[in-house]
Order: sequence, then structure tokens, then C-alpha cells
Amino acid sequence: MLRLDDISYSIEGRVLIDHASAVIPTGHKVGLVGNNGTGKTTLFKLIRGDLHLDTGDITLPNGWKIGGVSQEVPGNEVSLIDTVLAADTERAALMAESQTATDPARIADIQTRLADIDAWSAEGRASTILKGLGFTDEEQQMPCSAFSGGWRMRVALAAVLFSEPDLLLLDEPTNYLDLEGALWLENYLTKYPHTVLIVSHDRELLNRSVTGILHLENQSLTYYTGPYDSFAKQRAEQRAVLMQAAKKQEARRAHLQSFVDRFKAKATKAKQAQSRVKMLEKMETIRVPEDAARTVFTFPSPEPLSPPIIRVEGGSVGYDGKPILRHLNLRIDQDDRIALLGRNGEGKSTLSKLLSDRLDLIEGDKHSSSKLRIGFFAQHQVDELRVEETPLQHLQRELPELHQSKLRAKLAGFGLMAAQAETEVGRLSGGQKARLSLLLATLDSPHLLILDEPTNHLDIESREALVEALTEYSGAVILVSHDMHLLSMVADRLWLVKDGRVAPYDDDLAAYRALLLQSDKPADKPKAEKPKPQKADRNTILALRAEVRKCEDRIEKINEIRDRVASELADPALYEDASADKLEKLNRKYAEAVDATERAEELWMEALDKLEQAENG
Repeated sequence: MLRLDDISYSIEGRVLIDHASAVIPTGHKVGLVGNNGTGKTTLFKLIRGDLHLDTGDITLPNGWKIGGVSQEVPGNEVSLIDTVLAADTERAALMAESQTATDPARIADIQTRLADIDAWSAEGRASTILKGLGFTDEEQQMPCSAFSGGWRMRVALAAVLFSEPDLLLLDEPTNYLDLEGALWLENYLTKYPHTVLIVSHDRELLNRSVTGILHLENQSLTYYTGPYDSFAKQRAEQRAVLMQAAKKQEARRAHLQSFVDRFKAKATKAKQAQSRVKMLEKMETIRVPEDAARTVFTFPSPEPLSPPIIRVEGGSVGYDGKPILRHLNLRIDQDDRIALLGRNGEGKSTLSKLLSDRLDLIEGDKHSSSKLRIGFFAQHQVDELRVEETPLQHLQRELPELHQSKLRAKLAGFGLMAAQAETEVGRLSGGQKARLSLLLATLDSPHLLILDEPTNHLDIESREALVEALTEYSGAVILVSHDMHLLSMVADRLWLVKDGRVAPYDDDLAAYRALLLQSDKPADKPKAEKPKPQKADRNTILALRAEVRKCEDRIEKINEIRDRVASELADPALYEDASADKLEKLNRKYAEAVDATERAEELWMEALDKLEQAENG
């Protein structure tokens, strides 16, 4: 287990962590959350030993390896697959030694150890990870230098996942992934065999892939069992209880103070008044956590245009005369909220460039309203901001005719207050830079807003604010994002970009997620087509429905057992008194419950499939 005992750390006189303690049980996946600037990345550095504690201890079991995504992204001529394979240093060393060893006993030892660590399947495992993160078989043989920085970060992530450290530390891993890669990682982490601590603002990732939340707030650490939504609910309940207690205390304080004010000058009541003064002095104030400054985005409202605002008929688009997308027949109205789905490289960016007039059709027709204004946001625009200028100077250059007070109001409408308005962009956080880029993209009240990964570097509160702003926005929205929560809350239409075509996706995001995860599994051999079965009789359908209910009951009972064991493992007192045998037994019981849940869910899905086939015939 990872144990943090009474740890403190300060930087330049500012206390980030003050006598905090927490225990992360072995094998648990835990999300580390907290407001920006509270010290989450610093805590990772302390755990790795890159920084030294002021007080306290961080302890790990002997022999544990700690792994995280390296900041030194590979950019050499080594192929992607070989870069990932090299991350397992023991295997790489043994494979190299096996080429030169001459002593028969040593050769036998090497081969035995290679078999023990499953070295011969390593290339297949590495390839599977790279494929899950978006690299084709051909790309895996290419050198790292052939890819941009964002893609190299994926290689670095693949390398650390392949090495399977005992403690995996991930800091915002989905920031450089697309939706398909993020969903693959989410699924991969649920099956990861060791302990994981992950900093993320991806709500869906924190709901699906972790079993606990470690909250860093007010220089303290608090561990909550369950996913992010459970944590948020517990926090809201705690706040409500504290507010009620504080309200009662304030009434009690007012009553005591009133007595003191009335009778402190009367000799007959002086002793009683003094007693109440002491009571007031001893009363420890109940403090309710302050609400963080509300995060806002204020998108300007464009005037309405006659529909459609964009229409494409028989269109093909691509580069250098070579089509990437063909047979495009698209219509966009001003009230549309469209999410673009599709694996990387299928053409989502090409379509975005076409719709934003950054790319012309090769053939076909495109009609746009003559008054149409388009706002475009992509991550590269954040990187292209002028780092030596302030946000206020960026706006002054774009809107020189506006008074400075109005420019400041626009900045405040995107959460950039007075202090940030005068700060050089190079010193702003990633989230603040993203806010500025979003503001610049919407300055002229666009009728169509195209957003390519707008939530990178935004914290959870900012993402919720973006959802609210897009919901109220009166223009059309085209979204490309790995944030499933944003897509599910904003988009009401889905377009699938696949095999050179763009077509409506008639199912929902949950079905698309299931489709992607299913496609990552090994394909079964094709089977001969069977004749369509006849619709089952009523008794068969009733029996199948009973089997579905039985499966659902089984899942519920297993989940109750798993949650109960997880609660026991999350209790710090357990690690003070419990024997090693008891801890091992509980960890084994938890692992068995997880396996049982997966099997029970498979049986449930099989039962549902049989019922659907029987009912539909």
C-alpha cells in the first residue's frame, strides 16, 4: 500500500500540504482531485522522491516500482514498438544478455526468467497498447521522430503502461488523447493489475476507472470511497451538514452575546454574564468551506439567420487534389449541436476545416449564408498566443476601438479577472490560456462555433461552466472532444466520420462507447449465416426475462460485497491493527469480487441478447 503519514511541504514560504495523512490500499485505482494550484502535481513529485518533505513519511512496500509518463518525450529514430518494448528494462536487459551469454547455467537462468515474465508475448502486448492509443500497425514501425509532440506523448504513455509499475502515477493523461484513445485508456485502467493514482479533470474517467477519490483541499488529504459522482455527493452532504451546524452555532452565539450586552453592567448578573463571555471565547467556530469563485463563460448571442446556415451537396474534400472525404451531403442549422465521432485519421479535422472555410471542396457544392460568421477553436491556437503580451493587449489588438473597461468586461466574462488581464500569457495556466483562446474565437458573435478539444487544461468546474454556456448559446456548435460528459450534455446530433464518409450516427454515445471497446477485442472467425430464427413462444420469453432479473440481482449482490470490502480496505484503522493475513485475505476477496462482477455482467449481457432475439424473432 501507499502510505502518507503526517506529511508537510512548503515552497517559497507557501504551505501546500500541512500534516496530511492518507492510505491508498494495494491494487486500488484512485483519482487525485483538488482545485488548480493546490499541489496535486507536487504531491506526485513527493511520492516519486523528486522533492523532499518538510515533515512526515511516504512509504511503499519494498521493491515497488513507481512509473509515470516521462516529460522527456522520445524523438529519436527508434521505432514506436521498440521504444515501448525498451520500457520493460528487465526484459530488454535479459534479451540483450541472451545474445552474448556463453555459460550454459546462465543461459538457462535467462531463459527461465524470460519465460517467467512472459517475455515472448511482449511484442503483442506492446502492439495492443499502441493500437489502443491510436497507432496503426504500419505507424508502430515508424521512428518516433516522424510524429508530433502530442503523438509522442502517447508513445510515452504506452511505454509506462507496458512496463506495468507497481504504482502508476498519471497526470492528466487524456489531455493528449482523442475520444477513442480516452475510452480505451478508461477501459484499460479498470483492468490494470496494480495501484493507480491519477490526476484528471475528466469526469467520466473518474467515474468509470477509479474506486476512490483522494481530495487535496485546505492543505489536507481526505480519502473517499467510490467514483467521482459519489465523492461530489458526499461533499455536498457534508457541506449541507456544516452549514446547518454553523447556522445553529451563530444563533447560539447571538443569544449569548445578547445576554452579555444586556447584563454585563448589572452587579446581580455580572457573574453570569462573565460566564457567557468565557463560553463565547471557548466556542470553536464551525467553518463552512468557501465556495470557489464561480467559473463562467459568456458567449455573445448572434442574430438569427435563415436555415440552413451551411449546406454541402455531393462534396469531396481533401489535400492536393486527393479526397479524404467523399459524397458529402450535409446540412447545418443555427440550432444544431453536433458531435463529430470517428477514430483519429478518419477526417474529423478535415471536415472541421471545410466547415470553417479553411479548406475548399475538390468537387460538389457548398452554400453558406452570406452573413455567416464562424468561430473556430483548436488546441494549436492556445499554443500560438503571444506569450509576451497580456490578455488585455490581445483584445486591444483585435478591438482597438473599444474602451479598456469594456475589454476588461469581456475578459471577466470568460473568468479572466483583473489580475489575469494584466499578466503575460506566458505566465498564465493552461486553463487560463484556453479561456483567452475561446474568448478570441467568439469575439464577433459567431453563428457557428467549431470546438476541437476545448476542455484540455480546463478543470471540472470550468468544464461544467462550458456546458452551461454552450447550452445557452444561440448559435450552432460542432464539437470534437474526448470528454464524454461534455458531448453527452451538449450534443443532440452525432455524425460519424468513417471510411471517407460522414453520416448521422443514429445510436447514442453509450452505444458508440460499447462499439469502440468491442472493436478492440480479437475478432471471432466468420461464421456461416444462419437462417433467421422464428419468434419464441410466450413461455420461453417469460423464462428469459426471469433469467435477466436473476442476473441483475446477482450483479447487485456482488456489488454490495465489493463495496463493503472496499470500505474495509479504505479504513486507515485497518492498517494499524490488521495482520498481514487479514490484509491479504481482504485484497484477495476484493479481486475476486471484481472478477465476479465482470463475469456476472457478461452473463447479464448474454441473457439480454437472448431475450432481445426471442422477442424480435
